[in-house]
Amino acid sequence: MLKLTTYSMGGIVSIVHLSLLLLLCGHAKGDPRSQTVEVTCSRQLEHNSMAYVPNFLATMDSIASQIRTDGFGKATVGSGPDANYGLSQCYGDLSSLDCVLCYAEARTVLPKCFPNTGGRIYLDGCFMRAENYSFFSEYIGPEDRTICGNKTSNGRAFEQAAQQGLLKAVNKAPGNGGYAKISVPETEGSNRSAYVLANCWRTLNETTCKACLENASASAVQCLPWSEGRVLNTGCFLRYSDTNFLNPDASRSHQRSIIAMVVAVGSALIVVVVGITVAVRVWKQRKLKKKRGLNNSVSIEPGLYNHSLNFKYSTLEKATGGFSDSNKLGQGGFGTVYKGTLVDGREIAVKRLFFNNKHRVADFFNEVNIINSVEHKNLARLLGCSCSGPESLLVYEFLPNKSLDGFLFDPERGKELNWQTRLGIITGTAEGLSYLHQNSKMKIIHRDIKASNILLDIKFRPKIADFGLARTFQDDKSHISTAVAGTLGYMAPEYLARGQLTEKADVFSFGVLMIELVIGKSNNRSKIYECFSDSSESLLTQAWKHFQSGTIEQMIDPNIRLDNYQDVDTVKEEIVRVFHVGLLCTQESPSLRPSVASALRMLSTDSELPAPTKPPFTDETTMELDETKDVECHPSPYSIASVSTSSFYPR
Repeated sequence: MLKLTTYSMGGIVSIVHLSLLLLLCGHAKGDPRSQTVEVTCSRQLEHNSMAYVPNFLATMDSIASQIRTDGFGKATVGSGPDANYGLSQCYGDLSSLDCVLCYAEARTVLPKCFPNTGGRIYLDGCFMRAENYSFFSEYIGPEDRTICGNKTSNGRAFEQAAQQGLLKAVNKAPGNGGYAKISVPETEGSNRSAYVLANCWRTLNETTCKACLENASASAVQCLPWSEGRVLNTGCFLRYSDTNFLNPDASRSHQRSIIAMVVAVGSALIVVVVGITVAVRVWKQRKLKKKRGLNNSVSIEPGLYNHSLNFKYSTLEKATGGFSDSNKLGQGGFGTVYKGTLVDGREIAVKRLFFNNKHRVADFFNEVNIINSVEHKNLARLLGCSCSGPESLLVYEFLPNKSLDGFLFDPERGKELNWQTRLGIITGTAEGLSYLHQNSKMKIIHRDIKASNILLDIKFRPKIADFGLARTFQDDKSHISTAVAGTLGYMAPEYLARGQLTEKADVFSFGVLMIELVIGKSNNRSKIYECFSDSSESLLTQAWKHFQSGTIEQMIDPNIRLDNYQDVDTVKEEIVRVFHVGLLCTQESPSLRPSVASALRMLSTDSELPAPTKPPFTDETTMELDETKDVECHPSPYSIASVSTSSFYPR
């Protein structure tokens, strides 16, 4: 229903805009210039959202009433760390009606900085800023920006005209209420001119206004001879252009009655549309419940339209430096992952997916919907997505240590994983996986548990990632029959051979992962995939043989460096126990494998463990492939939908 809500709110906005146009045609003097130029969020997080949010809303409401009458407003609500100081101002050439429209746009954008304490937004027609301290006398600062246009590079005549216009504006504005608009012809009688607008915020005095504009002018000159330049200073705005963007001067007082009418009509329309939206949502929910009673599948689309998840494609493109190779974290069969930095300083991981068939689209929808429905400390957190640009993008929290395989299978980096760290990764992964399997809302089977899909935070705490192949599971079903998808060496035999999926498929993969963490090698070679490998003996086969002969210590990863431990016998016991539980999880028969929750209990207690049976794929007699035994290079009549080769970050 989130999709409906977003579209309905978009409809409200469109209807209000339409009503404004109908009321204002013949009245509006120009263009509200409500295009966003720059948004900068403060780096400090709010202190108490229960106090901050009401204070922010009250500040915006107070400013709104001032904007309607004066084109400028400032307000302070609250005190201490929860105080909110706000300021907004339209540029001097905007009419009252255009000013209201520009402010309305700014007010919808600035709250996106939450939970930061505030920020500033520059539109081409107005400015807004909110902070938790009094900033009203500031005029320059480290957040100042200069944006140069790149449409055309004009000649010397335009450059000289623009310089004259900037000089005149800087000299005129401080003594003219902080506002000046100037046009300077390129030559005598020329129909080509340079157009300049200068505006200081009214909280500045004449001296600080002049200082701000002089600083801005020096920055703007550096854009020449480009056709466009904007300087976004803390206390002023300066723009030049070879295109006449200026509105005719307008008196605001005679339009107040029209504004009141616009506000009234807009409010009435919002009430009507919200009422319709609520009614439609109720009807849709009832219909959806009825449909779910007849269909076990779970709708995947609504999560995509959750307004809190949506990112603009341009925002993510900018955050990743245009998806620069220097920001690439890893690449897999489904796309590439990049590191990005948002304007508020937050670091993110952006998964860029390239779709060439309907399965890729379904996996994208599936990942957004499933991971947005769960929350656990050992699950990678989805921050949002973008599905409106040329590619679909997923946005995750950035984890500086990337994925487990980057350490575990690297001879040098593996030294950073001591036994306590590895044991923490095992138990953390088990806790996250157990949460998925025992989720009260819906049981989730991941289908692709492996080292490259376990991300590590700065303290090497694990987070399960990549839910593109995950499936929900109804409690009243014994299994799901599905096309085979996953990674060679991690797929359970009953799933690989017959497409029968239960949570025990995840248990098998987790068992492989446990053994890998002990041995330090990948189980990417199996007898069944002999045609893919030079080896005829899988890691599981080797593990089983050493377990049978009591020589597990010979397989322990040298990077664990047992000689560094004072109580080496205790560490060896823990390692052997993990190894034993890993073999219990990788038994051929799914009924013999413990649940993840049971495996976690086995790891955390000293109870006696049952003897494991032989893992699959150790010889022909144990392979559950029946009719395919004689064609080991074609292990299943089912198609393998996804064979992963990802590195550093999940697909």
